[in-house]
Amino acid sequence: MSVPEGIGSLVIVSVIVQYLRKFLDTKNRVPKWDKLLAQFWPFVGILYGIGAVLHIKDITTWWFWAGAGTFICYVVWQIRNFRPARPVLTALAPFFAVMFLNSLVAAIAPKFHKANNDYFESASTFIYLWMAAFLYVAKRQKKSEELLHLERQQEAEARKLIEARRSELEVLVAERTAEIMKQKNDLEKALADLKSTQVQLIQSEKMASLGELTAGIAHEIQNPLNFVNNFSEVSAELIDELDEERKQPSRDPELEAEILADLKQNLEKITHHGSRAASIVRGMLQHSRTSTGQREPTDLNSLTDEYLRLAYHGLRAKDKTFNATLVSELDPSLKPVPLLAQDMGRVLLNLFTNAFYAVHQRQKQDPSANFKPTVTVRTESTANQVKITVSDNGTGIPNEVKAKIFQPFFTTKPTGEGTGLGLSLAYDIVTKGHSGNLTVESQEGQGTTFIITLPL
Repeated sequence: MSVPEGIGSLVIVSVIVQYLRKFLDTKNRVPKWDKLLAQFWPFVGILYGIGAVLHIKDITTWWFWAGAGTFICYVVWQIRNFRPARPVLTALAPFFAVMFLNSLVAAIAPKFHKANNDYFESASTFIYLWMAAFLYVAKRQKKSEELLHLERQQEAEARKLIEARRSELEVLVAERTAEIMKQKNDLEKALADLKSTQVQLIQSEKMASLGELTAGIAHEIQNPLNFVNNFSEVSAELIDELDEERKQPSRDPELEAEILADLKQNLEKITHHGSRAASIVRGMLQHSRTSTGQREPTDLNSLTDEYLRLAYHGLRAKDKTFNATLVSELDPSLKPVPLLAQDMGRVLLNLFTNAFYAVHQRQKQDPSANFKPTVTVRTESTANQVKITVSDNGTGIPNEVKAKIFQPFFTTKPTGEGTGLGLSLAYDIVTKGHSGNLTVESQEGQGTTFIITLPL
């Protein structure tokens, strides 16, 4: 292959220059040098001028290849960090070096060049193949670089999307956190209000029980007090009669003895009823003491009978027209049971009060003489437990209500007549305070039975 000369050399170098500008993107990577590459023809003119001044015979040969090759390789060297530029430089540097040597030998030793022309032709052919091979490698690397750049660009875009999404999520999380905190504060406030209301309702329930108990005590203690007052008045009259008899000129010993016997009998009755009143007060004081949490042996029959009468008289204190039959079936063999008398008294008072309320309501619904309000209490013991049964023939409990009666704040009474805590507290006292059980059996319109079971 003959060495390109003249216009051929210019065409080859021009093609190489345009290829490099496009392939290596010199416009963006090295814009200053790209301008010089764009002005390649003035550069050739400068080379021709230098050759003319130096009287170089063939400027398109060795001088041209030396200048053009050095300039182009230097520009490629400037962007050596770009991976495809390295194989390009590897391709062009030997190419321009061989072309320079080939032209230089042809210019200064034409006979030697002609004698060894085959070698030079072979070298030229090899260098073209060499350049084509490394340009192919450069093209492959450029594609790889473009793919890598595309992947990095996609990763960058993905990171931007992730960052944007993360920012959105952070905003959403902050908003949700603020909302949750607001809900938490609202719930805490609602819980505090609920606890306050619960305390008030429990206190109201205790006061209602206390009112029932106080009314019953007042009615119970009224009877012995009336007897004491009555016998005291009669005794005072007898003393007046005795004084008058003693002033008579002729005293009647038999009348004086009769008056003294009546006085003694009245004093005995006053003592008896006074003791009865004192017993009632003493028992109530004992039940009103703060619970120590320790169970003490208690006469359950006495406790049950006492609270039955207190509950009954408590309701009669509200409605004088109300009357009911009280049936006590107490097991005489029942031994003292270890329990908290005050707490169990609250349970019994609540059950009896509910029983009297139920029969009173049914009496209002059926005012005929056929219905007789009756409340029955029964105690019985077995080998390992004692059972208290409170029954009434009142309105009964509907099935849909029966499952809720032990729930706090649930009540079937009209507003103002019940807090819904009585049976709930009673259930807790029996089950949690005494490890017992409290169950209910009822038939709507027929009556209700509560059964307390306590372990011995």
